[in-house]
Amino acid sequence: MLSIVVFLPIAAAVALLLFPRMSDSAVRWTWITVTAVDLLLVLGLWIASPPPGDGFAYEVDLQWIPSVDSGYHIGVDGLSMPLVALTSVLFFACAIYSARETRRVRSFAALFLFLQTVCLGLFVSLDLILFFVFFDLSIVGMYFVIAGWGHRNAARAALQFFLYTFLGSLALLLGFIGLYLAATPHTFDIVELTRQNPLAGKGVAGALILLALGIGLAIKTPTVPFHTWLPPAHTEAPAAGSAILAGVLLKMGTYGFIRIVMPVLPDAWRQYALVFVIVGVVSVIYGALVALAQRDFKRMIAYTSVNHMGYVILAVGAAGLVASSESQARHLAITGSVTQMVSHGLITGALFLLAGAMWDRGGTYDMDSYGGLAAQAPRFAGLTGLAAFASLGLPGFSGFIAEFQIFTGSLGGAPIATALAFLGILITAALFLRALQQVLLGSQRSPSGEFGDLTWPESASIGPLIALSVLIGLFPRPLLDAIEPAARTVSAIFGG
Repeated sequence: MLSIVVFLPIAAAVALLLFPRMSDSAVRWTWITVTAVDLLLVLGLWIASPPPGDGFAYEVDLQWIPSVDSGYHIGVDGLSMPLVALTSVLFFACAIYSARETRRVRSFAALFLFLQTVCLGLFVSLDLILFFVFFDLSIVGMYFVIAGWGHRNAARAALQFFLYTFLGSLALLLGFIGLYLAATPHTFDIVELTRQNPLAGKGVAGALILLALGIGLAIKTPTVPFHTWLPPAHTEAPAAGSAILAGVLLKMGTYGFIRIVMPVLPDAWRQYALVFVIVGVVSVIYGALVALAQRDFKRMIAYTSVNHMGYVILAVGAAGLVASSESQARHLAITGSVTQMVSHGLITGALFLLAGAMWDRGGTYDMDSYGGLAAQAPRFAGLTGLAAFASLGLPGFSGFIAEFQIFTGSLGGAPIATALAFLGILITAALFLRALQQVLLGSQRSPSGEFGDLTWPESASIGPLIALSVLIGLFPRPLLDAIEPAARTVSAIFGG
């Protein structure tokens, strides 16, 4: 069943391309239907999954490249199932949002269905080569989305995105080969590598492999100083592309740290965890400060992604610094990092779709060009306000649950860095309140004169994302029940 969830979207993409006489309307409804079915299948897997334990649910392990012991090995646990669900939710929302897309609809839908399979495949991969294949294909798919349906400087932004992230994937591949060569017997299987701990006691080799994996995943996340590809890519991408890029593709980097780097290289991670803590704190503060300086609404949201993903890096770094006796703090930091990934995906996905609605009506993201939109577009104003408050981590939203866990878990391992990271929340509050005041309040103005309110496809795609953030914020237990056992397993590898 897990394989059906992964490959159903790409099968639909192939079908769309094989039947060129389908009308644009039929293509749109096919896209929406397939993503809805896939989401229902994921929910069914979540509900029917066995009680959380140390293993993987719905595991499949078949030979693929036996000469290097690489297989089609997939499965889900508490670290991956929430991200699989997030992926399905966001792609369904983007399919609904894109119901008004008129430019090369068939190719647009096929690309997104292809990307959905790639993203789902990465989060269920338990083999390094399989992980790498999906990692690389995500770069290719997003390149064509940005270049083909982006704004004025889309070609340049797409090329920068591709070259930068492809360089990261090459570093990642070098790290994977290093892990393979260090294992005895040689293998690319993540579960077996975690069991072996092949770099234990090999200081220099472990440090070099950690460096390669760290650079590859940091570029994808992205963290400072590897973030420079992100703002142009987001600014020029279509709204649905930005939502998937921020909501799903960025999580591939942070997920890689928790799924691969921490369990397979626990000794090296403990030794160099302080480096990741520093990178996380710098990303938190720098991302917030640069976002505060933006006049472009979409670039502002892009830089808040650097800020929010910095919290995840801070948490996983601090988990490596927590003393062995403080297992609860380490466990809380890891749980918070996964919760933050889910929360950020929902909230920032909604914000980028709202930015797309702004572009469709005014042709610009410049906040100085808008004002008084609350009177003209109450649905737009209401959802924008809710998304902004969710992003700055107010109680009642998923961001509060995630950040509370991250700060509480990180204080034991990195108290000074965690205290500095609190500044990120204050700056984020300032930048969002300023943006809301400027765009929604005051005298009415818009580049196009009349600013129409959200249409039903826009409301139906954005509203549920914010509603899910509220649901997690008020009732986090179902999500935490899924994450915590897997987080405890990772924590135990560090001696707690």
